[in-house]
Amino acid sequence: MLAEIKGLNEECGIFGVWNHPAATEITYYGLHSLQHRGQEGAGIVSTDGLTLKGHRNLGLLADVFKHGELDGLKGTGAIGHVRYATAGGKSLGNVQPFLFHFQNSSLALAHNGNLINASSLRAELEKEGAIFQTSSDTEVLAHLIKRSQTGDFIQDLKVALNRVKGGFAYMLLTEHAMIAALDPNGFRPLSIGRIGDSYVVASETCAFETVGAEFVRDVEPGELIVIDDDGLHIDVFTKEVKHSICSMEYIYFARPDSNIAGINVHSARKRSGKRLAQEAFVDADVVTGVPDSSISAAIGYAEESGLPYELGLIKNRYVARTFIEPSQELREQGVRMKLSAVRGVVEGKRVVMIDDSIVRGTTSKRIVQLLREAGAREVHVRIASPPLAFPCFYGIDIQTRNELIAANHSVDEICRIIGADSLTYLSEEGLVEAVGKPYPNEPYGGLCMAYFNGDYPTDLYDYEAEYLKSLEDQKN
Repeated sequence: MLAEIKGLNEECGIFGVWNHPAATEITYYGLHSLQHRGQEGAGIVSTDGLTLKGHRNLGLLADVFKHGELDGLKGTGAIGHVRYATAGGKSLGNVQPFLFHFQNSSLALAHNGNLINASSLRAELEKEGAIFQTSSDTEVLAHLIKRSQTGDFIQDLKVALNRVKGGFAYMLLTEHAMIAALDPNGFRPLSIGRIGDSYVVASETCAFETVGAEFVRDVEPGELIVIDDDGLHIDVFTKEVKHSICSMEYIYFARPDSNIAGINVHSARKRSGKRLAQEAFVDADVVTGVPDSSISAAIGYAEESGLPYELGLIKNRYVARTFIEPSQELREQGVRMKLSAVRGVVEGKRVVMIDDSIVRGTTSKRIVQLLREAGAREVHVRIASPPLAFPCFYGIDIQTRNELIAANHSVDEICRIIGADSLTYLSEEGLVEAVGKPYPNEPYGGLCMAYFNGDYPTDLYDYEAEYLKSLEDQKN
């Protein structure tokens, strides 16, 4: 199910290339393949070895660069960003990459994720005289770098990276290097590829296919990757690491042709569907998936259950995005515009509807209604993940339990609310096994499962008091 329908927004997508004569154009095409990760704004900063130049604006990538803006960004190195607002408002000032000009140098900065101590750091920095130009948590890192004062930029960056907490994949660009860094838990995916003598870095490996790059390696938690004219240099800013890859990347956010920690996303989703069929088989006539991210799981469910898979739901790809609509009424109208049930497939049939997750429940309710209006005799909902009952503080815009239907209702109650004949979720163990335990010696096989069980892999810092209060309020 797409984020704009659910009201569940991903973090961002970042891409960069070094030592290529068409760096800006390659960055553009790389970002295009990451457009699913952010559609509120986009930007690119390039360097010709002497100066940094950038362009950014609100909107889709193709709209931001539709008037020849790329022509003014020629260079051999570039980084780019496509954005959802996870911290900070939806304004041009918060669109990245940020570009900072200092007395003797410049710095571009792009960030995927969310810092969980940004508010306290910002307050501390403002007391020391820092003046912030945006409401984005990303800007905090730039101020920390300039205050480190070790006399060496990489050391300054290491000091700064050890002060920020939460989920972050950073890309930085100077006149002489491109730098990538990943948080100590590796919440966000980040990979390195190569085109001849040129290196590329991207949020997802699907971008490598688009630009003709060969996969080299993943960026590991706590690593600092420096790419300059001498090649690729692997360093670390901390050795205190614990793999906690965002499980929603496998479930929902990443493109199915991407690999995360060596595991193909489509294959992981398909295995989730197979496991779901083992845990929650129901006798029915057809299986259908909610496009797009649930299709793989639906195919797996159908194969394992022996039931035929059919395209019972069709997505209209030529409708304006609906996540920006403020009211629930307009969000529900967006569902009607985005999806249609295929009467010729579902009429008179017992339908198993596979979806990847349920957030608020309003979308699921409307899809069940669509299927019934198209003549479905029964609608059995199967969810290829556990109940999403806890907020995320690492880069997804769910930060209270109040908006999560599974935090406030039992499975039976949710079934009645969405109007299904039955409802079953995949178990936590089933999800971990289906993904494939990329790091078998780590908790949950190296996945962050906090959305489902509240077991956060880090302290919550600025969010802790509010989170604990929300738990107490729910008890009362």
